[in-house]
Amino acid sequence: MSKVVKATFLCLVIGIISVIAVMNVQSESVTAQEAEVEAVTETEIVEEVVADSQAEAEDAGYATLEEFQASPDYVKFIIDNLWILIAAFMVLLMHLGFATVESGLTQSKNAVNVIYKNVFILCTGILLYAIIGFQLMYPGDFNGILGFGGFGIGYDPSDLVGMLTPAYGAEMTIWTDFIFQAMFAATAATIVSGCVTGRIKLSSFMIFGTLLVAFCYPITGSWVWGGGWLSELGFYDFAGSTLVHAVGGSAGLACVILLGSRTGKYKDGKVYGIPAHNIPLATVGVFLLWLGWFGFNGGSVLSADPAGVSYVFVTTALAACAGALASMVTTQLVMKSLDAPMALNGILAGLVGITAGADVVSTLGAVAIGAIAGVIVVFSILMFDKLRIDDPVGAISVHGVCGIWGTLAVGIFSTQSSFAIQLLGTTSIVAVTFIFSLIVFGAIKYTVGVRVSPEVESDGLDISEHGNHAYPDFSPVKTSELGSFTA
Repeated sequence: MSKVVKATFLCLVIGIISVIAVMNVQSESVTAQEAEVEAVTETEIVEEVVADSQAEAEDAGYATLEEFQASPDYVKFIIDNLWILIAAFMVLLMHLGFATVESGLTQSKNAVNVIYKNVFILCTGILLYAIIGFQLMYPGDFNGILGFGGFGIGYDPSDLVGMLTPAYGAEMTIWTDFIFQAMFAATAATIVSGCVTGRIKLSSFMIFGTLLVAFCYPITGSWVWGGGWLSELGFYDFAGSTLVHAVGGSAGLACVILLGSRTGKYKDGKVYGIPAHNIPLATVGVFLLWLGWFGFNGGSVLSADPAGVSYVFVTTALAACAGALASMVTTQLVMKSLDAPMALNGILAGLVGITAGADVVSTLGAVAIGAIAGVIVVFSILMFDKLRIDDPVGAISVHGVCGIWGTLAVGIFSTQSSFAIQLLGTTSIVAVTFIFSLIVFGAIKYTVGVRVSPEVESDGLDISEHGNHAYPDFSPVKTSELGSFTA
């Protein structure tokens, strides 16, 4: 099959997906008009149920904690609170997924280093979010750009009812709200870890990751989830396609530009593949991420509402499947390869893509969003390689590029927000994060340095930084011994 035919076929596939999307949007528009007389759409049902339950609790007006606990509303509160705690646990599992994907898709001589970075970021992220991040992200009344509610989680022992009911803002305790949000906080820096694997100084990564989690992530998050200026404009990002994933991807891009590529990756005008050392381990990681994503998106309903949670589960699964299949087809047509890591990245691309609108797009829209993300991720990874931007695990493409796509897709596949507002919001957040990362990582580079020596890189960071190997019974392969693996 010639390149022209393949390209034509690929364009045809994309065209079909686009036509389906347009038909879907038109169908939703007609349905919305008919709903004024006869019915309401799936998403309207979800919104109505949630709004009614919140209104009922607010109207109850309980004066004391004991009165609230004795009421019928308290049973619903317990169920909602329990589900969000379970979702937080599922998001915690995603960090194990990130660690195994990153270590599996890179060289064995850096596996211990990968694990160490992921443990550090998760634990540091939760602690920093408790000390400063939570009240930077949710400062209360503020100017919409920057606010700070004070140090600590912000618990008020004199207002127990307000902290347990919609008077506080959600069907959960403040502790549940904090721990669920804290599991998200470390994700952005974890994404950066994958981008810079194999050649960054551990101390430099620790400094950068700490500052990203402590300041950049919660401040841009406050613009939307904290009721800031983008929220007031109507920008919509349900569970963080931009606020979490594109933030991590754009920060990773800035770091990679300043850090440079791994030795031997680009030479004599060619791209040399540095093969993954354990694809089965990476596969385990992707499926852990997929499992955790049901908590990531499902928990973002912020209640155990049966219609809302089950609907988000379905759109999340459909997008992941569509992303995987689309990346498989695209890889075969463009690269003449049945590439397993690219298929795994297709799953993640679909998941990242649907995260912004999992609760407001139709099931057909979810398939289209995931499929387009699966196509985008392949071309994005190839593009960054041509630009000599070395991203060992494809995190910039999966989280950054597909995160932007998923956010824009809300303005295409739903009526929740306009495309222009979505474009403004994701551009603003990505630009601020990228500039912040360039400044901070640049300062680290020109003071303490960010890159290990060529000898350390060749021998592997495990032995030089940590003094041991992930696989002591096997000799790690040095970069100089890889040979030519043309991508």
